[in-house]
Amino acid sequence: MGDFINNIAQIFQVHGLAFLKASWVTIEITAVSLVFATIIGLVFAFFKISSSKLLQRIADVYITLIRGTPLIVQLMFLYYGISSIVTLSDFTAGALALGIHSGAYIAEIFRGAIQSIDRGQMEAARSLGMPYALAMRRIIFPQALKRAIPPLGNQFIIGLKDSSLVAYIAVTELFNTALSAQGENYMPFETYFVVGIYYLVLVLIFTIILNKVEEKLDVGKGKSKRAQREVRAA
Repeated sequence: MGDFINNIAQIFQVHGLAFLKASWVTIEITAVSLVFATIIGLVFAFFKISSSKLLQRIADVYITLIRGTPLIVQLMFLYYGISSIVTLSDFTAGALALGIHSGAYIAEIFRGAIQSIDRGQMEAARSLGMPYALAMRRIIFPQALKRAIPPLGNQFIIGLKDSSLVAYIAVTELFNTALSAQGENYMPFETYFVVGIYYLVLVLIFTIILNKVEEKLDVGKGKSKRAQREVRAA
């Protein structure tokens, strides 16, 4: 046990700064990929609920392919596919590949959230002469977004952990740094234990932020209910 603790302390001393820098790269590539994923997810969610059979079929094919194949295969396929078309840095290509992967799951989250809103609200808006796009933007989507926050938060955390796979396309993030470190110190068990701690801290930070967002939304909902009660009482 003493040797294990000494080895952990040595790894923090020798590679601690490298792990901190790599943690920032992990945060950056996660954030960029999730921005891509959210945009892609929104587009394909609206494809899924579209009245166009063609758009529905396109969304079905995309979602089925992504959900039916391993992420590492998608990452390699998309990374080399993107790189063969345009010259991009490893970071950008990896972020795009991760974004395309997460986009399929986010599309289903948004689709489910939108379809969970009472259809009567859209019908009421349309009966008042409001165009479909405006009713969706002002009435349906804000409510759907609140309902989507918890599953989106889970998907964002999954995206953070999935970012470790870009180590295999030479992006110097946390896991890549751990691979290099254990090759130098010949202490793989202790090195991966340390990198696990870094990932755990990042996930906890993400979780706290997401919990704060959910609390804000709950407060807003509470204020809205109180306002409705006050109006009825008046």
